[in-house]
Amino acid sequence: MRRSPQETALSARKISRRAMLLGGAQLGFMGLLGLRMRYMQVEQADEFRLMAEDNRIKVRLLPPARGLLYDRNGVALAENEQTFRIVIRKEDANQIDQVLAELEHLINLPKSEQERVREGLRKAGPSAPVTIADRLSWEAFSAVAANGPALPGVTPEVGLTRHYPLGEDFAHTVGYVRAVTRDKLDKMEVVDPIYRIPDFQIGMTGVETTLEDQLKGKAGTLRVEQNARGRIIRELDRQEGIPGSNIQLTFDHKMQNFVQARLAGESAAAVILDIETGDVMAAGSTPAFDPNQFVRGISVADYSALLENKYRPLPSKSVQGAYPPGSTFKMVTALAALEAGVVAPDETVRCVGHTEVGGRRFHCWKRAGHGNVNLVGSLRHSCDVYYYEMAQRAGIEKIAEMGRKLGLGESYGLPLPGMSSGLMPDKQWKLQKRGAEWVIGDSLNASIGQGFVLTTPMQLAVMTARIASGREVIPRLVKSIDGVEQEILGGDKLDINENMLRAVRQGMYEVTNSSRGTAYRSRIADATLQMAGKTGTSQVRNKVVNNNNVPWEERDHALFVSYAPYDNPRYAVSVVVEHGGGGSSTAAPIARDLMLFALHGSVPPLDSYPSSQRGTIRERFRTLPLRDDPEADTEKSRA
Repeated sequence: MRRSPQETALSARKISRRAMLLGGAQLGFMGLLGLRMRYMQVEQADEFRLMAEDNRIKVRLLPPARGLLYDRNGVALAENEQTFRIVIRKEDANQIDQVLAELEHLINLPKSEQERVREGLRKAGPSAPVTIADRLSWEAFSAVAANGPALPGVTPEVGLTRHYPLGEDFAHTVGYVRAVTRDKLDKMEVVDPIYRIPDFQIGMTGVETTLEDQLKGKAGTLRVEQNARGRIIRELDRQEGIPGSNIQLTFDHKMQNFVQARLAGESAAAVILDIETGDVMAAGSTPAFDPNQFVRGISVADYSALLENKYRPLPSKSVQGAYPPGSTFKMVTALAALEAGVVAPDETVRCVGHTEVGGRRFHCWKRAGHGNVNLVGSLRHSCDVYYYEMAQRAGIEKIAEMGRKLGLGESYGLPLPGMSSGLMPDKQWKLQKRGAEWVIGDSLNASIGQGFVLTTPMQLAVMTARIASGREVIPRLVKSIDGVEQEILGGDKLDINENMLRAVRQGMYEVTNSSRGTAYRSRIADATLQMAGKTGTSQVRNKVVNNNNVPWEERDHALFVSYAPYDNPRYAVSVVVEHGGGGSSTAAPIARDLMLFALHGSVPPLDSYPSSQRGTIRERFRTLPLRDDPEADTEKSRA
């Protein structure tokens, strides 16, 4: 059917309007698109340029150098050694199996280690590095670096690892570091990004862990450009990290080594304290272990051997070991009785070998008794009956109060983990902890350092230093941080009558210098260096049996505390030998050697000992496992 001219014209007009509408819409769309393109290309050009940069520029954290630890003479106790390692990142790696196969031809990479790397990559985030191998030789490290183009995602790194040049000597005090584990990270409330650096080392024990914040430093950054295969093309920017603080401890490395050597073969602890400053000159614990084994990753067999050793080499006995102080506590009881006004120094108590209280017999160590003894005589002979009487007169509250004045029952805030505060019990303590009333028998046991009373070797040294000086000696372990001397705490005069202290000091003097004293064989022959001390033997079982007739772990602990010189005290020493038997026979000879070493600054001269003992002493020192002096080696190298 043919359209009329009118219909054709109408249809043409309709098509033209549609075309114009469609064309206008297209033109509008093209305009908007052009505006959008201009906005993206001009206005957002910098943003998209940064996004593009982000695809080819990577930012890496640089581990800082861990702060160094020194002794008071500047000898390194913990230092950093260079180490070579290679790491891999999931986001940069292609064909992980192929990369590991290539590496197997370049370095020693067992199948078990390859599986460890795969497992690490599965668990790690895209940018988190996983260590493939550490402590590589220079040759192996160079081979990996030279084949870098064929190893996408693999980065050779030069790092630092901790080393303890004096090994076992400071294992318990300086401690050790280990690579941060996932378990360690999970326990942190806030994780510092520095700990995500591969194999970054964190303090695990000792000063290394308590002073972690000062030692770890702050991470630096590295910006690198890499290609699509993950191969680093160039380094764009580097900001080195801030090293951790260098810390000088109060220890004297020579004294510490002598302490460890003299205690060798025993399960024992000893502390040497500078009475004037409170500086801890040495804090020994034996047996010890090599902290470098833990840094490298100790084997299961070696770790099991440490755990199964009955002498317990892992704990620091000098600050973590809590022992009944035995008769070394008698100075506390004596001062408590004097201060309470219930006894005069020259008043005597008759010892017949025992005391009966409440139908129970409390024995003196000398079954035949000591006869009439005053305060000085009670310390000289270590008469138990005298102190049973003082306990009944003064009471536990006065005894506990005096013990706290002398530093017992506290840990002093030293930067050592797991420090025991011991136990200075009283009536309230027993009621709260044991749900029972305090009885007179508890007081009698406490008066001679048995029962509930517990002390650490560190506390015994502090107690002795306070008695010797009459001042509030507070132990100090950190001498300086980055060269800034740390404050010496305490030093105030004790609230104890000086005449009472003199009476107790006289008794301690006679312990070692009177021919009838319990430690006379451990006297110092040099009249200018005479030592005052007190023996102690603490029971670990209720029944009194000869130590030779029972297994080692059931024998009494041997203790000795001392200070010297008597007329001008410089050092306080405490020694505890676990299951060592008698304090006079086992602990006192050790304490004398330690005291003389501290006073002389070297192996003591033989003329400091009684002439009859010099042959034995000479042989003892000849066989001591002493370390060569690193301070002397340093001086030689400087020369």
